[in-house]
Amino acid sequence: MSVLPFHLLPDNASVGSEGQLLIGGCDVAEVAEEFGTPVFIYDEDHLRLRCAEAFDAFGEHAVYATKAFLCTAMAKVALEAGLGLDVASGGEIAVALAAGADPQRLAFHGNNKSVAELDRALEVGVGRIVVDSFEELDRIEALVAAGRPTPKILLRVTPGVKAETHEFIATGQDDSKFGFTVSTGVAAEAVRRAIESDAVELVGIHCHIGSQVFRVASFAQALAVVAEFAEPFGLPELIIGGGLGVAYVEGEESATISQWAGVLKAEAAKAGVTANLGIEPGRSIAAAAAITVYEVGTIKHLDGIRTYVAVDGGMSDNPRPVLYGSGYETFLPRAVTADRTRDVRVVGKHCESGDLLVREGKVPDDIAVGDLLATPVTGAYGHSMGSNYNKILRPPVVFCRNGDARLVVRRETDEDLLRTDVG
Repeated sequence: MSVLPFHLLPDNASVGSEGQLLIGGCDVAEVAEEFGTPVFIYDEDHLRLRCAEAFDAFGEHAVYATKAFLCTAMAKVALEAGLGLDVASGGEIAVALAAGADPQRLAFHGNNKSVAELDRALEVGVGRIVVDSFEELDRIEALVAAGRPTPKILLRVTPGVKAETHEFIATGQDDSKFGFTVSTGVAAEAVRRAIESDAVELVGIHCHIGSQVFRVASFAQALAVVAEFAEPFGLPELIIGGGLGVAYVEGEESATISQWAGVLKAEAAKAGVTANLGIEPGRSIAAAAAITVYEVGTIKHLDGIRTYVAVDGGMSDNPRPVLYGSGYETFLPRAVTADRTRDVRVVGKHCESGDLLVREGKVPDDIAVGDLLATPVTGAYGHSMGSNYNKILRPPVVFCRNGDARLVVRRETDEDLLRTDVG
């Protein structure tokens, strides 16, 4: 038998009286009927619980990495839990402020922040700027000389730890576009320059080794390197970033946020760290909170080869399979506990042979055109990495809680596509 592993579904997923999937007390089929497909359906209390777990572990030094999933409703969930917000562009700053965030609770990231973005961050009083290069220090110094206030900064360093993840999302090795490299002495030079500059107030060191990292010991290894590097400077903050992996498919297991925090705290104690330790979880908060629901449009069986199931979304709402070869499970929300006896390849509607969502999927044998088909663990890097390729309209986002389905991001319209088109 190959039944969908139920632990891959959101915390408040349950099975209805007819075998159908409920999320947050809402019937998935009814949500899809009301808001259309494709649609991202989130378990709001799942998000809230993960945010609370991060806050319980690190208090105000826990910051939600908005790149994983951001809209004003999500920002409010994180802020209400006491988390700060990690933002990586002027646009993410704008959404955070629109959600009512105190600018002091924002940490501004990015390896090539523009002068305009830095100027806006200084203007609104972003709490921390995570400086990534000497050129960025030059830009901040010029802005402060022109009258902007002196910011508090963290220096991002690369500890020389290569995380066991896809090469596109590994960031802690020496060969990286991010940060000041510890092993070459560049990081120490950056600290000296920041300390000597009247334009910045250096308050800590930051590192991030990558995304979708299952091996928690890699984080401990990075922390040991960065703690040793930072110790002589006596700075009050040491941020280890995010990147904790989550299970996407059958057979994968991941640490909880609390378990991850325990490993980090133990390593910090071992290394004699006295600075305030901080984390920036994103995927581990949002990923498993959501499923994406599609409608099956065609089923193409090729004898002796495979069966293609085409749905009404694709690489525009989930580019991860195309970018990283990421795996997902498949199931039918009308029969969530049914045995999945049929092997299929789930593909999208885009004009690309590579537009696939699930390379090796399983579904019940009675799948039919018009069925709803869902992929779990799509709460991170689906909505946030979405596009309008082929001018496809980006899907809505619905939060479900206590039987109430709440639209938090509406589906795009043709008018939205033309809004910036000036002919």
